[in-house]
Amino acid sequence: MIEEPVVYVVDDDAGVRRALTRLLGEAGFAARGFATACEFLQQHDPGMPGCALLDLRLPDLDGLGVQHVLLEQGCCRPVIFMSGYGEVEASVRAMKAGAADFLVKPFDEQELLVAVHAAMERDRHARSVAHQLGSIRARLATLTPREEEVMRHVVDGRLNKQIASDLGIAEKTIKVHRARAMEKMGAKSLAHLVRQALEVTLGSVSQDNDHH
Repeated sequence: MIEEPVVYVVDDDAGVRRALTRLLGEAGFAARGFATACEFLQQHDPGMPGCALLDLRLPDLDGLGVQHVLLEQGCCRPVIFMSGYGEVEASVRAMKAGAADFLVKPFDEQELLVAVHAAMERDRHARSVAHQLGSIRARLATLTPREEEVMRHVVDGRLNKQIASDLGIAEKTIKVHRARAMEKMGAKSLAHLVRQALEVTLGSVSQDNDHH
């Protein structure tokens, strides 16, 4: 079951909070409102897809502090900050800290929805990448130590006879280990095998990756 993404609206102004959650709801988003940072951090689900719309000046903990706590929780949910006019320094710090966007109050409906749509897409992409990397790592874990060793050599561009010489085993044995590694990794080609190994190493997934 795929969970519906949620926009968490955190603003101590009840009127603003109600207006934003209503607007988001009318635009088709599931939105939940919170008056304080503490309330939000205690009740949100770190694993829930979506984004957070945070007022930069909250009474108990500022928005940057909330973002820091989210990262400590292992939650990479995109954060959109809201603030009053003229807080340039804060906006710079927020963007450097990885904020998805920074909206200056008062902002219009279209500006908000564009930012939320972009944050939702960013979150969807990040979760898709994490899922694909998890699948690759799960397949990698099924390899025997020898199969993984041979695969590493293959990925490094070594020929079967070179690997056989390095490991002190027969070339035909190398071919067997290589074939088993490719089968377990679901690799359709040597290039696909190499790409999977690089993706795990770099922590990113190429856009033209094969789907399984």
